[in-house]
Amino acid sequence: MRFPSSIFVSVSLFTAETTAALYLSSTYRSGGDKIWQGLTLLFALVPSVLVQFTLTFIHRELSRDRPLVLLLHILQLGPFVRCLEAFFIYGYASSIEEPYVSITRKKQMPKDGLSEEIEKEVGQAEGKLFTHRAAFARTSVIQAFLGSAPQLTLQLYICVLQQYISVGQGTLMIVSLLSIVYGALRCNILAIKIKYDDYEVEVKPAAYLCIFLWRSFEIATRVVVLVLFSSVLQIWILPVVLLNFFIFFFYPWILFWQSKSPFPENIEKTLTRVGTTIVLCLLTFLYAGINMFCWSAVQLKLSDPDLINKSQNWYRMAVYYMLRFIENATLILLWYVFQTGVYQYISTPLLVLQLLIGYSIAIFFMLVFYQFCHPCKKLFSSSITQGLWACSHIFCLLCKRPKPRLPPSSTADFANDTLNESQNGKTSQSLSIHP
Repeated sequence: MRFPSSIFVSVSLFTAETTAALYLSSTYRSGGDKIWQGLTLLFALVPSVLVQFTLTFIHRELSRDRPLVLLLHILQLGPFVRCLEAFFIYGYASSIEEPYVSITRKKQMPKDGLSEEIEKEVGQAEGKLFTHRAAFARTSVIQAFLGSAPQLTLQLYICVLQQYISVGQGTLMIVSLLSIVYGALRCNILAIKIKYDDYEVEVKPAAYLCIFLWRSFEIATRVVVLVLFSSVLQIWILPVVLLNFFIFFFYPWILFWQSKSPFPENIEKTLTRVGTTIVLCLLTFLYAGINMFCWSAVQLKLSDPDLINKSQNWYRMAVYYMLRFIENATLILLWYVFQTGVYQYISTPLLVLQLLIGYSIAIFFMLVFYQFCHPCKKLFSSSITQGLWACSHIFCLLCKRPKPRLPPSSTADFANDTLNESQNGKTSQSLSIHP
């Protein structure tokens, strides 16, 4: 049984970010900045409430007689209780002999084209610990993209306006960035385990390192670009954000309506159709929040019973990164054109170049991960380089301008003119030979 380290990291980041946000909001209050105080508290408390709701929903506490646990969730202390419960299960699992076990069958990664199926006994303690890990993996994603990402963007925007970074702001921004990167990493691992649920997946340290570097450069450059653009064009940042959000929010619903599939009813048996619709809207809301800052490894498919698209679509990923790179470059160039005297003490051309290179580095580590470090790369029908190369060929064919065709009358006239010219040339040659 593995040590629940991911649960400890999730709770540590949640605690550190909430504490730093509460401290920073108190400093804003003492300084008279009521707007910054309210927004800082908003981006700290709203994801905390969503985390409590998610833990309660996954563990189905509403149908269990545990009023004390529900009270602790209302008091925003649910993650700490779940963490202590997970460590309690891990500590006493080896000393208690379990009379009931279940058998799971998993396939091993193919070797020489062959894949063996292995059986494994899973006790009740390990099953409960697996539920805790799955719950905290989902809460880490929620905390990252519905709390930490807006919080990091807000604090960096305040620092740009004030031209000063306090200790509280710097601490909160560092913790928020780590929380976002960790949430994106958990999203990648979660997508791998969902897509390849029939296989025994083992993620190596090199894969974790590639994902960490990929997500760090991608998210950091995206946040900086949005903040710089909003600092000089405050009115236009709202249409940019809303356009991004609504595109990714409605995209899974449009695909669902086009598929003409029945409404998904298997999310939770106790939910009504209205409750299911609310859960699906919250899920697509989270999906849009993730894609606002980085590529979502978990692709929604509402027509699927698991709500997840388990196919590997390189074309969708290539289109996303191509359009996102163009958008980032456009926003940063607009900032460069309309920049004010606030940025007179920095080299703005160098900053533009660093941001574009930073996003390119993120794409590079993404390619390295999928090409060399992905734990299930042997199951790919095609590699990412082949997919991107085929995608680039498609774009070249679309962008290639077709040759203009002459109408039939023009073609006939052109042929007659050519024939007359050739006959005139032969006549002149014969006259020159026979004077």
